[in-house]
Order: sequence, then structure tokens, then C-alpha cells
Amino acid sequence: MKHRIVVLGAGYAGAFAAGNLARRLSPADTEITVVNAAPDFVERMRLHQLASGQDLSFRKLTDIFAGTGIRLRLARVTAVHPDQDTVTITDDHGDDELPYDTLLYTLGSTAAHHGVPGAAEHAHDVTGLPSALRLRERLATLDTGGTVLVVGEGLTGIEAATELAEARPDLSIALAARGELGAWLSPKARDHLRQAFERFGITVHEHTSVEAVEPTHATTADGTTLPADITVWSAGFAVHPIAAASGLEVARTGQITVDRTMRSTSHPNVYAAGDSAYAIGDNGRPMPMSCASAGFTNMQATAAITARLTGTDVPTVGLKYQGNHISLGRRDAIFQMVDRDAQAKSWHLSGRTAARFKAGVLAGAGWGIAHPTFGLPKRRRRLTTTPHQARAKVAAA
Repeated sequence: MKHRIVVLGAGYAGAFAAGNLARRLSPADTEITVVNAAPDFVERMRLHQLASGQDLSFRKLTDIFAGTGIRLRLARVTAVHPDQDTVTITDDHGDDELPYDTLLYTLGSTAAHHGVPGAAEHAHDVTGLPSALRLRERLATLDTGGTVLVVGEGLTGIEAATELAEARPDLSIALAARGELGAWLSPKARDHLRQAFERFGITVHEHTSVEAVEPTHATTADGTTLPADITVWSAGFAVHPIAAASGLEVARTGQITVDRTMRSTSHPNVYAAGDSAYAIGDNGRPMPMSCASAGFTNMQATAAITARLTGTDVPTVGLKYQGNHISLGRRDAIFQMVDRDAQAKSWHLSGRTAARFKAGVLAGAGWGIAHPTFGLPKRRRRLTTTPHQARAKVAAA
């Protein structure tokens, strides 16, 4: 009987992790199954481009995993049962129970509406392919002079606002920021950001908290009405409540609490990576929800799973957040380095050079996903124990 590894989610963390596990572990001993609701690998960092009207193509997961031995189940995860070592999934044929010996939970995150009335019903977002496509379709119906309000001054909000302004200069684009625009950037990077907003003609409402969203406008905490034929909600991320409902130990954010190796603090044969994991970085702070964090945490999780199954020492992967890379349309960007305390350093990169650099990062990530077993060794590691013995060791560890 092979050791059954189930990976939930095929985003940046899940797809990379599945490929790494297939690269490292012998198929004679292990069976890797990836569960994902959509048939494509979605480059989430490019969804604001898709929403603005650009034509993007995404790779089929069946093509990505072809020849790797990875099994793909196109289904939604509806429940996790860590005490029974099973996952409930639902597809066109109904519900099914999927057993596992090792579970890697990488279901990611979605838009956090923070209980703001009307946000879930009337606002759009770019956190997933369906929502980005809905926004794209709605934008196509807007005539010249239409109004778009982006709520949130984080990376997603800035990228969405600038991308839309560049693609649709005939629209009136505004951004509502709870604080100061780019306050977390170094002074020169902040100046560059403000110049970009001025160049695009984006109106910025600083120190503005949106308290309600209606179909044609948003209302702020002081009662001001901001016109919005379309509201784009980018005020943070939230994880799916599946983890908390499962009985796994979670943080107040709903993320699965993990140790330094990305293993669940309550269930030793469950691992988490990406936005789903409440992982403490090398600076002693929780890793932010980001693609960069997905990369580091999935590398640590796969290294730990491989080591424990093959009887080798668990290596430590650095958990560092090195900077913020923000696209400002297709020809401009900012790359801001941060220090150990996640505070902006004086050095930054901006302009076309930063835009080309980010394009290279995105292309590299896409290539890595499309070649999950690149550099596959001729002989992959064999398990040192039977699946039942391995489970017993994990439980005792």
C-alpha cells in the first residue's frame, strides 16, 4: 500500500508543492493527489490584468501534471476530517471521501469584506478567476465617464487601480485609502507612486474608511458618498472557514497554526502552506499573505514531508519577507526592499526597469509551475518505512 499524499489547492503553493514532492519521492512508495476546483492553474498575480481587459491564457493542470504521476481531482473541498484522515470533496458526480496519510492544505484566500454592508453583494474583486472575469464583463459595459472606486491601498488595490486607469483612460478611477497612500514605502518610492497616480489621473481619498457599498456608490464613515458605478474591493484577504470547522488548531485569522516545518500544531500528519498557514517568519512575525510567502512555506513543507518519510534530517528553509513588488500598469512598477522588521529600506527600484523585473518574476513562476519535475533525479528517494509505520512515527514525533 502506497503512502497517500493529498494536496488541497493548486495555486502557487499547492502546484509547486505537488511538483516538488513528485520530484523528490519515489512513485513506487507514494501516491500524490491534487484536489482543485478549477481545471487551470491561475496566475493570481495577473488577475488585475485580466480584469482590465487584457487577454491572458492559463495552463491546464492536466498538462502541467502530465507525466509526473500526480493524480488530479477536479472538485471542491467541502470538509476536512483530520481525526479520520479524510477529506470530503464534491464534483459533478456528488460527494466523495478522499483518504490520506499526509495532507498538505493550500486552499489559499479570498477577499475579506470585514462585515461591511453591501461589500459582498455589490463589490467586485480580483482574488480569484471567476470574480476577475465578472469584473472584466462589468467593465466592458461601462461607457465613457463611468466611475470606478477601488477600496484598499495595499498592493492589490494599487495594482488594480493603476491597471484599470491605464487600460480605460476614459473612465474616472478613484481609490479609497484608510491611511496615507504608500505610507509603508520609502520616501522616494512613495513619491514615485504618487506621480504615477497623478499621471493616470486617479483620485485618491486618503484617511477614508468605506462603511457601506451600494450598486452606484459607497458611503464613508463620515457619511460622504463616493460615486461608483463599479466598486473594486481590495481591503485585505480572508481564508476559507473549512480549516476552523475541521477541528484543526487555527489562529484568530482562521489560518492553520503550524510549527517551523509547516506541520499543524494539532495534527502531525497535516501540513499547511501559502495563505492558509499561520507561519512565523524568521523575524518573529507572521508571514504575510503573499506569493512570496507561498513560495517559502511550500518549500519548507515539502522538504519536511520528504525528510520525515525518507528518514533524513528535516532541513530549514529561510522564512523571510524581502520586499514588495508593485506593478503600476504595464510599463511602470516599484520594487521596495524591506528590513528584518518589514520596514522599508531606503533602496528601491522603479520605472521600466522594475516593470521588466516583475515581468521576469511572473514568467519565472509560470515556467516553474509548468515544469514541476524539472531537474528530476534518475532515482528518487524511497520511503524508509511502510505507510503505516511512517504514520506511527509521525504521530509519535
